[in-house]
Amino acid sequence: MQGITIEVLIPDFENRVELIRIVADAGPDIISHNLETVKRLTSWVRSRASYQTSIDVIRNISATGRISKSGIMLGLGEKPDEIYETMDDLLVAGCEIFTMGQYLQPTKSHLEVSEYIHPEEFERLKTEGLRRGFRLVESAPLVRSSYHAEKHIR
Repeated sequence: MQGITIEVLIPDFENRVELIRIVADAGPDIISHNLETVKRLTSWVRSRASYQTSIDVIRNISATGRISKSGIMLGLGEKPDEIYETMDDLLVAGCEIFTMGQYLQPTKSHLEVSEYIHPEEFERLKTEGLRRGFRLVESAPLVRSSYHAEKHIR
């Protein structure tokens, strides 16, 4: 339909290319798969997923010709150099849109917040992401992977 943008958020599908292709062939405008965090923290933050598998998923999404998107949460103990490394890994994989938001502990049984990131740092990271080559970066404390999704296709 004209005027409607479709963005889908997919799991890693264990990087099964045929499943990624099925999603791409369905015709969404944007296919998103969230990295969630930096490489060093992945096994602590994500119980089943691997950093490299997620990077490979982004690479395989990009290979379909669809716009690829990924995001991470900040405030889990990541260091600036690790954020930059994550940006670079995503860019090499063909990721075009990148989101960064503040991790907020949903319940006491979830991981604790290590640090609250100042809004100025989010803005600085956005500028750096654009400088490195992302087509679009959303970066602020309340940004989530679907933040302003309707604007990402334009």
